[in-house]
Amino acid sequence: MIGRLAAALLAVSAMTGSAQAADGSSYAILGFEDLQGWADDDHQAALDVFRNTCGDLNDPDWRALCAMAADTGDARQFFELFFRPVMISDGADPLFTGYFEPELDGSLTRTSRYSHPLYTMPSEAAETRPWLTRREILSTGALAGRGLEIAWVDDPVEAFFLQVQGSGRIRLPDGQSIRVGYAGANGHPYSSIGQELVRRGIYEPHQVSADVIRNWVRRNPDEGRELLFHNDSYVFFREVSEVPAERGPLGAMNRSITPMRSIAVDPAFVPLGAPVWIEKAGDEPMQRLMIAQDTGSAIKGAQRADIYFGTGDDAGQRAGRVKDGGRMVVLLPIQRAYALLPQDPP
Repeated sequence: MIGRLAAALLAVSAMTGSAQAADGSSYAILGFEDLQGWADDDHQAALDVFRNTCGDLNDPDWRALCAMAADTGDARQFFELFFRPVMISDGADPLFTGYFEPELDGSLTRTSRYSHPLYTMPSEAAETRPWLTRREILSTGALAGRGLEIAWVDDPVEAFFLQVQGSGRIRLPDGQSIRVGYAGANGHPYSSIGQELVRRGIYEPHQVSADVIRNWVRRNPDEGRELLFHNDSYVFFREVSEVPAERGPLGAMNRSITPMRSIAVDPAFVPLGAPVWIEKAGDEPMQRLMIAQDTGSAIKGAQRADIYFGTGDDAGQRAGRVKDGGRMVVLLPIQRAYALLPQDPP
């Protein structure tokens, strides 16, 4: 199948160009030779992850590529032949962060230790946008006694960060566990409590991490509670224990995501399911092909991505250290890439 299309696609595969969109964002079509470290990546690993979700893409050009991905023998050739690298910019500085699947201690019943609930989404939160703030939900007991609790956990700070991550595992006292995934939110914008600590002069920007925030809230329980209320956004969960333990949590495409190959993006700029080449700077530089399979309330912008690191404390430690610049380049089907240009290339 690849051979039948190769001649036609190679005729345009060396073309580049750029364009400006009406909303101020810009598009630049690059060559694969412009991607730093491209030749050294494991393209087969990226292709395997791409196959996990490409069948859910409904547009004809994506469906055709998914069909070809099923039986391609050369992963690098597949990406180079049928995609073009597109640099999308919106004027904001590029930013990479990391996320993970946390593991919390909890119970299916409330006890003196396990007293902080994880709620499923009430109907009125879906119907009224925005709905109650975090403070109003937790301070007034608006959801208490309605049977909306999935589980109770022992630490309000960990419950907060579970909402930031969007999914996690709850370890039960009998050794069993359940998994929860994102079900929706109250409609209020996400506000960073790390940035709020910086604004208050408590820390410098380079000092802030998830562990620093956790420790500060625990040392200052009253002020810490108020700090958590600074973020009006509140996330609701659903149980997804049907996902096998050896697989990753469900992302925005309702498929398991893969450590170090799945990223969360802003779907206003990057199509979910698309391959994305990242060149992350920082203490641990990273150059690899990822697949856009998730979203997040804090992930906004054309050059904004959250890298999924895996499950548990080690993954959390690694993810929490990431706050780096760089660039990300979306791989789009050739026809779709050139449709971004104002006119056909010469």
